[in-house]
Amino acid sequence: MSISLYPCFVQLLYKIPLPLAARNETTRARVAVTAFFAMDGFVFASWAVRIPAVKAAVGASPATLGVALLGVSAGAIATMALTGALCRRFGSRRLVVAGAAWLSLALLLPALARSALALALGLVVFGIGYGGLNVAMNSLAVDLVAVLRRPVMPSFHAAWSLGGLAGAALGGLAAPVLTPLAHFSLVCVFGLALTAVCGSIVLSTPLPVAQAENATPAPVARDSGGAAGPGRTVAQEEVPNEGVPSLSRPAGHTGVWRTVLLLGVIALCSTYGEGAVSDWGALHLREDLGAASGLAAAGYAAFALAEACGRLAGSALLARLGQTRVLVFGGMVTFVGMIAAALSPVLPLALLGFALAGLGVANAFPTAMARVGILAGPHGVATASTLGYAGFLLGPPTIGFLAGAISLRVALTTVSLLAVVAIVLARTASGGRTDARTRDGTTSRQRRRRRAEDRVATRL
Repeated sequence: MSISLYPCFVQLLYKIPLPLAARNETTRARVAVTAFFAMDGFVFASWAVRIPAVKAAVGASPATLGVALLGVSAGAIATMALTGALCRRFGSRRLVVAGAAWLSLALLLPALARSALALALGLVVFGIGYGGLNVAMNSLAVDLVAVLRRPVMPSFHAAWSLGGLAGAALGGLAAPVLTPLAHFSLVCVFGLALTAVCGSIVLSTPLPVAQAENATPAPVARDSGGAAGPGRTVAQEEVPNEGVPSLSRPAGHTGVWRTVLLLGVIALCSTYGEGAVSDWGALHLREDLGAASGLAAAGYAAFALAEACGRLAGSALLARLGQTRVLVFGGMVTFVGMIAAALSPVLPLALLGFALAGLGVANAFPTAMARVGILAGPHGVATASTLGYAGFLLGPPTIGFLAGAISLRVALTTVSLLAVVAIVLARTASGGRTDARTRDGTTSRQRRRRRAEDRVATRL
């Protein structure tokens, strides 16, 4: 019998209370990691809202800018797979600190560029820091979720969104009065200072899960609904349309890796929209709708604020609706929002569309990362992160090519197209688990039927 212990063991960890000292250490580590997520969003948003000024400084056309933005994608994607291996070898904490310092310093390079080629090379270096930091942060966050035994992954990504909102807001205020180099220099100093403070906390705080992983897990009880069959083991799995985890296949099973890939592609579809809005939203409002430079940043600010609100409510939504419904409803909202943002002839409706799109994509990526971390551990996180951030990084160059060939308005509607793809994939990923049994031997359908009967009986 082939037994995979990782998902079972993480599930067992959820049941063991932490000592007070361990809780205090874990809280410090959680605050520090949350700060790194916020800093990452702040730095990237600071770059994103100044893209029109950098574009003007290098004299790039939309198509040329799209090629230059491909540098971020190339640097990040080339680094992500390597970062997963480095996290396993040296630990994700060291990689988080190194990536944050690299990203802060690399932000200066786009402001120093005076040609499209120099901009592209600078963005490659920027992308290396961005990709490495994001894989390392998500791997460390998965470890913290296991220690805390609560579905708090959306809160880390909410910090990223809030950091992006702050970066967009301050970038909009700085745009009329500061050059990109002066603005990015201030952001660089802030990033390095935060890295020094939070990095010392992350590096010096041991996580209880690191000690527990060396212990021998207790035997896993059989499902009360029947004995486990040959080749099967009890592991964690989400019951569709329920917010709590239940039973799953082994982490090495091909079905689990199929789910990992599907979740990675769903994350790709959502992050494609994030990248499109962050890199092209301000330019769309400025050139297509005639917004002033400061007001043009309001599009990304509306998107980031709505995304942060959606992620702050993410744990409650997942508990109430379940993964599948959250992903499907989010895709629907994204579709409507980006159609409005891209094709609206007036600024207020476009801003509303960006806000709806932010709500729609809010919980797709954190839900996928948390789920993948439980199913396949750090290797799964690296795989899904690479797929997910590929959308974030390849989306902007794709939008640039389409904008040069057709128009920026039409190019932005591809976000709505991928939202439909995400809806289909979410339904596909949940199809094999519709009747998954929980520990009491009932299926999700039976439990929903019982709740409906209880509500009817209460009314009578």
